Amino acid sequence: MPVEYAACEYGQTRGIMESHFQREMGALYRDHHGWLRGWLRKKLGNAFDAADLAHDTYLRVLSTGRAPHDDDSRRYLARIANCLVIDLFRRRHIETAYLETLAALPEPVAPSPETRALVLEALIEIDTLLSRLPAKARTAFLLCKLEGLGYREIAEQLQVSVSSVEKYIAQALRECYAVQFGSDA
Repeated sequence: MPVEYAACEYGQTRGIMESHFQREMGALYRDHHGWLRGWLRKKLGNAFDAADLAHDTYLRVLSTGRAPHDDDSRRYLARIANCLVIDLFRRRHIETAYLETLAALPEPVAPSPETRALVLEALIEIDTLLSRLPAKARTAFLLCKLEGLGYREIAEQLQVSVSSVEKYIAQALRECYAVQFGSDA
């Protein structure tokens, strides 16, 4: 088969697949967007956040490149939306704690709005990273980095071996490295 023909055939197949996916996504949106916004509005008590998270839910589905089966659509959308609600509450909790800390600072020491935004973004990224770690690895890492405890002290507190603490810290550092430099680094 000539290369030009194969490329043309591939392009046609890809175009058919894309248009099928677009039709599926259009139907998913038409059939369930109103329901999803209403479900989120009940959960959040706020139409604006509900609209934003409904939009973000469909963006997540689009990024997967595949639509759910018809009989699973609402459950699939609800699962994605629920994760987004959890992320929203987590971000707001972090933001509130940060703003309360800033409010306690004297005015001349308070950071600029740009610095606040950067710090808040970094705090949310750190929280996301820490939430992916197993509980013992997260605790060991925080005890080491925030409390300044040595591995032996952490091992005693967690009731594990020092070598386990070394593995926990290494796991946490690998996650930090992956976030900083990408998982391929």
